Amino acid sequence: MALFGDLGDRRELEKKAKAEGRLPPESLTLKWPVLHYGSVPAFDAAKWDFKISGLVEEPKRLTWDEFRTLPQTEVTSDFHCVTRWSRLDNRWKGVLFTEVLKLVKPKPGAEFVLVLAEEGYTANVPLADLLRPNVLFAFEHDGTPLAPEHGGPLRLVVPHLYAWKSVKWVRGFMLLDHDRLGFWERNGYHAYGDPWKEQRYSGG
Repeated sequence: MALFGDLGDRRELEKKAKAEGRLPPESLTLKWPVLHYGSVPAFDAAKWDFKISGLVEEPKRLTWDEFRTLPQTEVTSDFHCVTRWSRLDNRWKGVLFTEVLKLVKPKPGAEFVLVLAEEGYTANVPLADLLRPNVLFAFEHDGTPLAPEHGGPLRLVVPHLYAWKSVKWVRGFMLLDHDRLGFWERNGYHAYGDPWKEQRYSGG
């Protein structure tokens, strides 16, 4: 993405993005602010694992090396934060959610997902949303390994929802037949989080 020459350039790009339907009611930024609850967890490849559980015929556990061997792809998408900023044209490299889901056989009624991350953090997302072709578990951002403060070594990316649904330090997910609220959702954030509808908080 080209650097803004001045404030006028940024405003023109912002205007263009809104006209194209790419920008919700918030501001455009080139920066990537660091926002999360708690500390940045340490990563130990020897101890790291990724677990798929819940409504599946057989639970699955992957080591870091096993996860890294899954088919990888690159996706370019925009990124919208609940704190009213968006960053356009992020280049992600990782494993599509649909590719990971192939590792298990979901049971009938599996319509919701509880995403699991380090330190007990969770987020809820309907399964249908995660099946979109640009949703992935990312290792890289803009050509470099995903930094720890941005969710490295692995982050879920769900471009069409607010970025708290793009869970940092992801370690797996559970398939459910009901919507189970995650960490921020239990603490007042909207259960779904559509940026274009400004679904920031519960009841909004």
